[in-house]
Amino acid sequence: MEKIEEQFANLSIVKRSSETKEPTYLLGIDTSKAVQAEKENLVAVLCSNGSIRIYDKERLYVLREFSGYPGLLSGVRFASSHDSVYSSCSDGTVKCWDARLASEKPVQLFKGYPSNIFISFDINCNDHVICAGTEKVDDDALLVFWDARLSSQDLSTTKDPLGAYSETHSDDVTQVCFHPNNPNMLVSGSTDGLVNVFDISVDNEEDALITTCNSISSVSCIGWSGKDYKQIYCMTHDEGFCWWDLNHLNTDEPITCLNIQDVREVVNLKEGILDYLIGGLYHEKMDKLFVVGGTNTGIIHLMSCTTSGLSHVTTLHGGHAATVRSFSWNMQDDSLLTGGEDAQLLLWKPGPIEKTFTKKDSMKIASSVSQRVRVHSNDSYKRRKKQ
Repeated sequence: MEKIEEQFANLSIVKRSSETKEPTYLLGIDTSKAVQAEKENLVAVLCSNGSIRIYDKERLYVLREFSGYPGLLSGVRFASSHDSVYSSCSDGTVKCWDARLASEKPVQLFKGYPSNIFISFDINCNDHVICAGTEKVDDDALLVFWDARLSSQDLSTTKDPLGAYSETHSDDVTQVCFHPNNPNMLVSGSTDGLVNVFDISVDNEEDALITTCNSISSVSCIGWSGKDYKQIYCMTHDEGFCWWDLNHLNTDEPITCLNIQDVREVVNLKEGILDYLIGGLYHEKMDKLFVVGGTNTGIIHLMSCTTSGLSHVTTLHGGHAATVRSFSWNMQDDSLLTGGEDAQLLLWKPGPIEKTFTKKDSMKIASSVSQRVRVHSNDSYKRRKKQ
């Protein structure tokens, strides 16, 4: 633990992103996973204007930008085996772009059902299946699936869904996240407070549902953690945190490891305050889950997660001047990318600061970008498995 505390504490800014014509909030970050010799590492950033910018990771220079016009893009993911970038869109599609080509059109278009508005999505670890979550329309909140594979027989760039799950969520599906190693395991979260775990290799939705966990609030972030990724965690729009161990599903042990209704009220920081949670970071080498949060002035807090609670590890100063909305941790080189409402993308690495940077003033954007928050109803929820 001391080693990782030291590693995080030694993170310093080594690069700031170049100026862009249109300053925007940076809402999501993903980095290319395909290893290609003598080629630049790419970073995809979701911007508040609904576009995706592709950066060179080391220089943080904008290489190209993709627009979902007339829809707004939400979420951003690289494929595991090639440099394709995916994003769900408010026009009822998931779009696939070639990150190395400056093109106004996606290379593939995955069409949903009529009236679908996608607000979350993910692609599984073998790049075979895409799943997207919808806003609730009438009584429907769906998880829609597509076959993402390209075949020589299928020359069309537009694909229709394989099918959808419609019974397991009763409100907006705000988060969808495939297992890092098992292509059939999927977890979803919703403003209905439920976090559902599925095995999508099973034929029907009812049997595919492995367990339902209840966060008691609107879900803002979910992820996998633990040895062999057999744990899940979630954060809520009112800064709650839950952590469950799926190893205990068929035992007498409770699956809930931790349930904090408001992290801001219980975490003991060595310095400053906590205004919000950003997401989770599972460190494979250390087999340790960390929670990342921040302040409205751009300070970033890293907290370690144990069954006894969250404890402060380190605080990163001097980077952002406003709320930090996104981050991406790279396990290979222990680097951290962060993006925020000051329109800055920062690259942090362990070691001494390479250059002297001055923190930018907080950017003023005329129209505020509101988070997707809905007042959570206090209905009682049917739990599939014990909590």
